[in-house]
Amino acid sequence: MEKSVFLEKLLKAYERYYSIKKENVQEPFDVEAEFVMHGEQYILVKAAKIANIDSNEFVFFKLEDSLNMESLSALADKAWECGLKDFVPYYGHKNSDVTLIVIADCLCDDVKKNIRKIKHSVSYKLGLFGWSNFKLAVKDLSSGAVFCNRIGSDLKKMIQRI
Repeated sequence: MEKSVFLEKLLKAYERYYSIKKENVQEPFDVEAEFVMHGEQYILVKAAKIANIDSNEFVFFKLEDSLNMESLSALADKAWECGLKDFVPYYGHKNSDVTLIVIADCLCDDVKKNIRKIKHSVSYKLGLFGWSNFKLAVKDLSSGAVFCNRIGSDLKKMIQRI
């Protein structure tokens, strides 16, 4: 399967809940998706508000011909930076996660061995202001295999179905 065809099928899984952006995407990514959820808790009337709860996820998609560990680490660092650059934690924040999905024609062996070690995580004010985690999934089109970091294991099932 071709990279662009696989990407379009993958985006169909995201289009229901995420706002997808294909133009004016931050470099070096090909497509971005964003999920924003805001919830409120109150007692009896909305004026007696107890809490605001915000949850966000920023997803970056990248198409690659060949992927080695050095370029994957650079992409992961850039995705983490771009996902949280305009973010300011506050009391009503629950989580803001960053996800990177790379679709590659072929992978170097070092990527397959070391992908689980790539991680970013931060807790804001001991968790009172929420947290941020980094999910990573790489699809190898030559073998059909999907590789993930520890937090991104839930992505593996979704990508394998496609």
